[in-house]
Amino acid sequence: MSSTESATTAPATGVRGGPWTLEVVMLPVSDPDRAKEFYTRIGFTPDHDHVVPPGQPGNDGDTPVRFVQMTPVGSNCSIAFGDGLVEGEPGSVKGLMICVTDIEAAREHLLSAGVEVGPVDVQPWGHFVYFADPDGNEWSVQYLPHRHA
Repeated sequence: MSSTESATTAPATGVRGGPWTLEVVMLPVSDPDRAKEFYTRIGFTPDHDHVVPPGQPGNDGDTPVRFVQMTPVGSNCSIAFGDGLVEGEPGSVKGLMICVTDIEAAREHLLSAGVEVGPVDVQPWGHFVYFADPDGNEWSVQYLPHRHA
């Protein structure tokens, strides 16, 4: 790896069809409108909110499919949820992580948006705060001091 490449930009040996990028994580939610309001309130950008009627391309079922996609500001990876879209129990996704450059400002932002968030958890490998969406899907916000020293 050259001095200008990082572990995230260096090509993987033996992988074809790349680069492979993680772009969307599916979240099971019980109420797409409530989830959209929550994620908008904490600063995610609503990218798409489409309903596909039964019998239309993308929906071979008997009920409409709703696809909502939202992206955290500055991120290349989005979340998606809706009706007839995601399998799994609402609130069953754990371990989602957002990375920030100022953990205190991120915590204050979440608090000002009405989100229940604990104090900053300082660990040797990073600083974290934790929150959950209205269904209980769990998130952590990570700050890595060594990246910003």
